[in-house]
Amino acid sequence: MIKVAIIEDDPMMRDLLVASVEGCGDMMVTGTAQNVAEAGGMIEAGGYDVLLCDLGLPDGDGARLIRQEALTGRDTDILVITIFANQNKVLDAIRAGARGYLLKDERIEDCMEAIRNIRRGGSPISPIIARQLLGQIAPDPTDTRPPPASPLSEREYEVLNLLSRGFSNAECAEILTVSANTIGTHVKNIYRKLEVNSRAEALYEASIQGFLGRQ
Repeated sequence: MIKVAIIEDDPMMRDLLVASVEGCGDMMVTGTAQNVAEAGGMIEAGGYDVLLCDLGLPDGDGARLIRQEALTGRDTDILVITIFANQNKVLDAIRAGARGYLLKDERIEDCMEAIRNIRRGGSPISPIIARQLLGQIAPDPTDTRPPPASPLSEREYEVLNLLSRGFSNAECAEILTVSANTIGTHVKNIYRKLEVNSRAEALYEASIQGFLGRQ
């Protein structure tokens, strides 16, 4: 049973998330908060596996709460669900400790699957957010400096670029005509080489080091 805590200021969205989580059968809601003040106490108490966190809260930025949760050192997966597709918001949330980032226009069924995915070690990201991350790391045609050395193999580049486009491990395996176990091994190697623990962290680290988008 996956224990889920929800930080969401919109009552309708909060009620929808609560009803959807409780209706899944393999998840339960352990707490809800509608603002930073309430959420601070809920995070301090803990007792959940996945924290769903909105960013635009009436009394502050949800990134502050993500950072608070990350600093506890618990094995909590933090999944942002927000209306903000702004690149700075995305990067702030990932830097704070978010392992997934979904926009609220995702289907609620996909949000529920994203909770399971993130608990299995994945990092669900809305396709438009993945595109933004790719856009951020697009090479500057005026920059003639040689790209930094990368520890990734050619195949690991292929896997990382597919992951950045939102493909799952199974989909990557189908596209590259290899087994899912092989993709899993590549993903583990990517995480190890980039010294990260999630897809979101891998994409962020690869983007700031200029590794994505090149062969």
